[in-house]
Amino acid sequence: MSWKKPIVYGSAAVTIVGAAYLTKDYLGGARYKGEEELNNKIIIVTGANTGIGYETVRELARRKAKVIMACRDMQKCEKSRREIVIDTKNKYVYCRKCDLASQESIRKFVKRFRKEYDKLDILVNNAGVMRCPKSYTKEGIEMQLGVNHIGHFLLTNLLLDVLKESAPSRIINLSSAAYHAGQINMKDLNSDIKYDSGKAYAQSKLANVLFTTELADRLKGTGVNVYAIHPGIVDTDIIRHMRVLNNIFTRIFLKPFVWPFIKAPVQAAQTVLYAALDPSITDASGSYIDNSTIKELSENAKDKNLAKWLWKVSESWTKLNVT
Repeated sequence: MSWKKPIVYGSAAVTIVGAAYLTKDYLGGARYKGEEELNNKIIIVTGANTGIGYETVRELARRKAKVIMACRDMQKCEKSRREIVIDTKNKYVYCRKCDLASQESIRKFVKRFRKEYDKLDILVNNAGVMRCPKSYTKEGIEMQLGVNHIGHFLLTNLLLDVLKESAPSRIINLSSAAYHAGQINMKDLNSDIKYDSGKAYAQSKLANVLFTTELADRLKGTGVNVYAIHPGIVDTDIIRHMRVLNNIFTRIFLKPFVWPFIKAPVQAAQTVLYAALDPSITDASGSYIDNSTIKELSENAKDKNLAKWLWKVSESWTKLNVT
């Protein structure tokens, strides 16, 4: 009968959609199962008004932490903060101005934080840019290296003494599996001679890992642990500069097919929670974590001399040792 065809087609459609959701749920990884409550814990999350940062703040707020959302756009931050407070019923979530593309803004953020708090339990260096057109921070540093690495390098170092006084404490650096393709261009670190947005991004993500391993060595015995993580392939605003992923053809014809294989921000936030809270990795400072699993580093990321060279350059570019 003719009425049977719509039923069959409808049933098939429901089955396909259901399978897609199950696939996405499975590939997105398990939720963090720790039940730690974070009363009186002070946590900073950069780039917190959207994407992984937003979901990380919401998860931490549910656990009763005091969370500082360090963001560039205060209007967007306040909108997100209100949503999180209403959802979690945790009023101790705050917006603070911190533009990772401005070292002056970073220093002002730290100065205000020190006036308001005398401890810091967890620092989540989440903010980032990806494959953007060639542009520079206010100090003239290539934007991807400047925001993804140099900005967080400065922020972290300016907060190290507070983190040490608050030990045990943790630092989480969001990197990417793209670091495997990264090369630190020692002759043209700032991409002044030649700029390739993909290579510059991979370089900045390798810099995140090298920063993590070197910082872990420097922090041995302090009770401050540091981890680099790969949150996965995630559907967030970070892909806004990638035209191939944002054109009409891709959105209509390709995205529905790849959607099950791309993590939602809340799924990606689970690895952040694992690195920030899980007690089983206390003795694994300096590790690279993918999908809540410690993974072997690439040979480039194990290069201690390269990590030390990058640290020295980063100190110079941030005037870290200038009094």
